[in-house]
Amino acid sequence: MQPKALTIIGWILTALVTAFMAFSAIMKFINPPEVTKSFVEQFGYPANTLLPIGIAEIACALLFLFPRTAVLGAILLTGYLGGAIATHVRVGDPFIPPAIVGVAAWLALYLREPRLRALAPIHKPLPKP
Repeated sequence: MQPKALTIIGWILTALVTAFMAFSAIMKFINPPEVTKSFVEQFGYPANTLLPIGIAEIACALLFLFPRTAVLGAILLTGYLGGAIATHVRVGDPFIPPAIVGVAAWLALYLREPRLRALAPIHKPLPKP
């Protein structure tokens, strides 16, 4: 039986990760000049890639949000955030925020999904002699 507190904490973290990803995607959809400027000048991406990247972000977040596709969503979020980390490292920006979001995503999934905890237990009982 899954402890209720773990499930609640897992869903709170899930909501935070999803909100972060949704906010980032919405900023790409709205496309304010500051976002385009930093995306193009600072990160070196073409402006016409904002929309597809925003779509990828929101798709990953939605897959992560729903229990049936949460593991796939976490895997895709990990890939997306890995790219974000690489981009920030390449231009000399702090890369800690996307790394924290990635860790939070897997922690959220670990806490809300007992099958994942069974596959990767933090504490495994010692065999009886």
